[in-house]
Amino acid sequence: MSNQPTFNQLQGSLAPRIAVAGKSYLYFGGTAYLGIPKNEAFLHHYIKGLENYGLNNGTSRNNNIQLGIYYEAEKHLAKKFGAEAALVSSSGYLAAQLTVKNLSSWGRVCYAPACHPALWLAEEPQTAETSFGAWAQTLVETINRSEQERWVLISNSMNNLFPEIYDFSFVAQIDPQKQVLLIVDDSHGLGLNNKGLGAFSALPVANHVETVVVASMAKALGVDAGLVLGSEKVIARLKQSNEFLGASPPAAAGLFALMQADALYAAELDKLQVLAKRMATALAGKKGWHFIPDFPVFFCKNADLSQRLLAKNILISSFPYPDKDGEIINRIVLSSWHSETDLKELITAL
Repeated sequence: MSNQPTFNQLQGSLAPRIAVAGKSYLYFGGTAYLGIPKNEAFLHHYIKGLENYGLNNGTSRNNNIQLGIYYEAEKHLAKKFGAEAALVSSSGYLAAQLTVKNLSSWGRVCYAPACHPALWLAEEPQTAETSFGAWAQTLVETINRSEQERWVLISNSMNNLFPEIYDFSFVAQIDPQKQVLLIVDDSHGLGLNNKGLGAFSALPVANHVETVVVASMAKALGVDAGLVLGSEKVIARLKQSNEFLGASPPAAAGLFALMQADALYAAELDKLQVLAKRMATALAGKKGWHFIPDFPVFFCKNADLSQRLLAKNILISSFPYPDKDGEIINRIVLSSWHSETDLKELITAL
């Protein structure tokens, strides 16, 4: 039997360093891009939110007695990310599911490759193309040739595993006589990409295209909640859905903390971008690596990398993809909670 420690039943929180079996491991994984789960200033705001609102709110948003902070948070988030309106749910998965289930009947549904399961209507959707660019090109041709007038396009905003930010400029090539509803999952870009604004304000604007963005706020923003951004008309429709009205909302304390943290988010994003640039410089020209500017994920084709780094007490993200029988993919994920010393140790080990 192997004496190698296991890391799937940790007793403490994730952090830049993780202690297991008496050893300290430098950790470069997860999705806490802005280090919010361990940020003392954010925790201070969260504790104040707990004092104001308690641990949770188990009543639905359809209850005749409501906490005003949910409406305040939705207005704050809509303004922050450039949308007319916003909807807050208890998770990103619920935000995606209620959006797709309630809007998919509007037109013919087309899925981009590798959509997150939260966007699926039922079973995994199949696409003929494996790359986003090929899918977009084929889709434009299909829509423009078809007699179908209304279309629902569903996609991630990016591929965070093999980092690639998707280009949605193809929608400008769609016949303006068609009507398009574009639903985009921005869970890994919200608060991080586009100077922290995420995908919504960066998506193409056209009279024949209605854009809706769904996201988990549990990643860069560090709050256990989901978000939908869109027009006032679309958000009003979604707020009448059974999924929204029947579900309990997220903890108000987290939303309170989020609303106090705009300057904090900006400062942590600046720190992260400095680290990402230094990492990119260190890996420039090295074979087997793939990364994109300003995104803190570095993909490595070397299947042995995780074990070799583990021998140096460094943990990275390493798992089979696209299923348990797939090839091991290794990724180094930076967070603003890492120090310059942490990064130097990692680069030296590599």
